[in-house]
Amino acid sequence: MTIHSALTKLSLLLGDRLSRSKSDLNNHGQSETYFPLTPPNAVAYPDTTLEVSEILKICHAEDCPVVAWGAGTSLEGHALATQGGLCLDMIRMSKIGDLRIEDFAVTVGPGITRESLNQELRTTGLFFPVDPGANASLGGMAATRASGTTSVRYGTMRDNVLGLTVVLADGRIVKTGGPVRKSSSGYDLTALFLGSEGTLGIITSLTLRLQSQPEAISAASCAFENMDAAIETVITTIQYGIPMARIEFVDAATAGAFNAYAGTKLPETPHLLVEFHGSERAVAEDAKRFGEIVEEMGGTGFDWSDKPEDRTALWRIRHNAYYACLALRPGAFALVTDVCVPISELAKAVRETRADIDASPLIGPILGHVGDGNFHAILLIDRENEGEVAEAKRLAQAMAERAISLGGTITGEHGIGLGKRHLMAQEHGQEAWDLMGQIKHALDPTGILNPGKIVP
Repeated sequence: MTIHSALTKLSLLLGDRLSRSKSDLNNHGQSETYFPLTPPNAVAYPDTTLEVSEILKICHAEDCPVVAWGAGTSLEGHALATQGGLCLDMIRMSKIGDLRIEDFAVTVGPGITRESLNQELRTTGLFFPVDPGANASLGGMAATRASGTTSVRYGTMRDNVLGLTVVLADGRIVKTGGPVRKSSSGYDLTALFLGSEGTLGIITSLTLRLQSQPEAISAASCAFENMDAAIETVITTIQYGIPMARIEFVDAATAGAFNAYAGTKLPETPHLLVEFHGSERAVAEDAKRFGEIVEEMGGTGFDWSDKPEDRTALWRIRHNAYYACLALRPGAFALVTDVCVPISELAKAVRETRADIDASPLIGPILGHVGDGNFHAILLIDRENEGEVAEAKRLAQAMAERAISLGGTITGEHGIGLGKRHLMAQEHGQEAWDLMGQIKHALDPTGILNPGKIVP
């Protein structure tokens, strides 16, 4: 039983939808960050759940590793085929199935991206709210339990996935959940597969919770003299119960990156970027109350707008933050890491992380979804320079250990992938991590699904 034997059988099943071209393998062997090129032996393009089942039956019998692939936007090397084998690209499974407008639910294929879904929903009065920044595929977002800029109001993928169809390692097809809003029936298998990063099964359809498109939206940015004032503004806003749709933090280095990359003229100090959703009256009242808090905290430049072009420009800047930061050091790669801490500990975590990076020779802007305690550091490195790579990993380790000590988590949304597996026992305890391994073994006894990720 070999990878070669599995690929011979898969070629008969898939024909020209099994690719072994060098360019295709290389495209599926790289990530957004510093991990080295790790191409699989072949790339498959399935059309249906039944076809995925047949593929996995073959790979299970032949002991061939299988790694699912979405839009390829993950930041911790989740989809790299570290043991070779088959990359299962879900791009052809991108159709919208059952749209239940009255139930605020839709069933989709894993290959559809969030922007494509919302484009199709635009005439229904509904939208899918989870926005990780990148135009990620919904299957990948579920597999990494993604969140993003809107999670402070609408929640993460954990809150917005109602059900799944999953193909297990041996080809069995399992359906979990559905369009109902709650259930007390049995184990929550939907939650089990969310965040499993393709190690427990391959997601082939998702039933998603939708939201009403808000009547009015306004957005604004504001500047602060220091990070503590910006973070305290976030905490006060949440304590006052002002319903923010987005509340994002960028530090002075990130503001400078925006100016250089996009031609903006932001003061090079910490900023908050905010957005309000609701009725026209509610949005105006929320913006006014938030502006009062900003003024009390010494913030400046608060000027909110409900013009779509202004909002689009603001969030385009934020969504391009990764590329703006990369441009601070042309030719560099980024070790991008994130942590999440309780809101009460956010100022301390950001302040100490900034001090660590400032004491380092590396450039490392900080930004994040601070409304839920989540922030990121973009550490710019020459990945051929072993000293720089080691220093970036040291800073990332310090961030993670600080988050754990403050009652937080080593990752709020990027996931584990290759980069943080070594920290799992430290966060969860060895017993809990071992339990994850036992669940993995029960569902994938030969270990063919995304081997080397998450579990012991």
